[in-house]
Amino acid sequence: MTDEPGVFPAMPPPPAAPDLVAVAEQFALGAPVQAIAPLGGGNVNDTYLVQLVGAPGGSHVLQRLNTHVFRQPRAVMGNLLAFSAHAERKLQAPEAGTGRRWEVPRVVPLQGGADPWLERDGSFWRMTTFIGGALSLDQLSDTGQAREVGYGLGRFHQLVSDLPVDQLVDTLEGFHITPTYLAAYQRVCDASPPPASPELRHCIAFVAERQRWASVLEDAKGSGQLQLRPIHGDPKVNNVLIDAASGAAIGLVDLDTVKPGLIHYDIGDCLRSACNPAGEEAADWRAVRFDTGFCAALLEGYAVAARPMLTADDVAFLYDAIRLLAFELGVRFLTDHLAGDVYFKIRQPGQNLQRALVQFALAASIEAQEAEIRAIVAAVMA
Repeated sequence: MTDEPGVFPAMPPPPAAPDLVAVAEQFALGAPVQAIAPLGGGNVNDTYLVQLVGAPGGSHVLQRLNTHVFRQPRAVMGNLLAFSAHAERKLQAPEAGTGRRWEVPRVVPLQGGADPWLERDGSFWRMTTFIGGALSLDQLSDTGQAREVGYGLGRFHQLVSDLPVDQLVDTLEGFHITPTYLAAYQRVCDASPPPASPELRHCIAFVAERQRWASVLEDAKGSGQLQLRPIHGDPKVNNVLIDAASGAAIGLVDLDTVKPGLIHYDIGDCLRSACNPAGEEAADWRAVRFDTGFCAALLEGYAVAARPMLTADDVAFLYDAIRLLAFELGVRFLTDHLAGDVYFKIRQPGQNLQRALVQFALAASIEAQEAEIRAIVAAVMA
């Protein structure tokens, strides 16, 4: 596989199976390793749950970072350490009390106190604490869950709102910069034969009708209306941890993409993943719709935690963020389809085209409900 056309590197062939126990024992665990098993279904990093003797249920997470995607793994770790230290300080401050559980994974050092990562045989490893008693959701089933997902993202943004962005490295330059994706799309499209199917012609026309508008967030950033802040970078629904007993949001995971950016990228991407009941792999793209009930509940939860940090301009561009992130992902899927499926993994031919159709249908549903979504934003953020 090759790079995502013009943007990011593709997934390489899987590396040789490591001796996981030997790797884990390089970290200061405090007890012998009892068992190691794969954790989660991520497509980027290799993640394992490390159970220790005397610590049933697992207590640590071992990860091998994909250095073809994260080409600055030490900078990724620097961002994680900066975020974790800042968040822990704020959580321990007297004024931080909310009466709610909130967890931040802690980085585990190597034996001997060296840098908290291990570079061995071409692999880059790190260890963090495991957050127990929690689950993640692949899809929402009710507005209560949506409200908690929104609260989780808002709490994250609130915790890092005063972390200076110059303490973070942009480890994924171009990520969520829609004009960059559109430029890559145009290069691939220009080199492709005329579209053969009505679905492909629909997608190409859909993009063409929105190209001028798609720089809306970058233009606002350039004019100073929107400011760079620390962001999560990938706040999909399943990256918000939910307390298994109470159903309350208790933290965000998958922190490799913490970086400077616009909080609108996070808000738009979270709503994109949360408010599509049909899911990204929907078989019938024509049935895809944006659920405004989930949208309202998620934004309500977000506002509980983060409304005081939002400026009038932040609020003014929320609708654009909601619309843009679905469109952007559709452009990425369409570009990869035209380039020969070189980046996103597929299980059958045409899958990336189908994914693009789903995201464009979601964007169209958002556009069709613009007045309602703007009214939701105005009411929630009043």
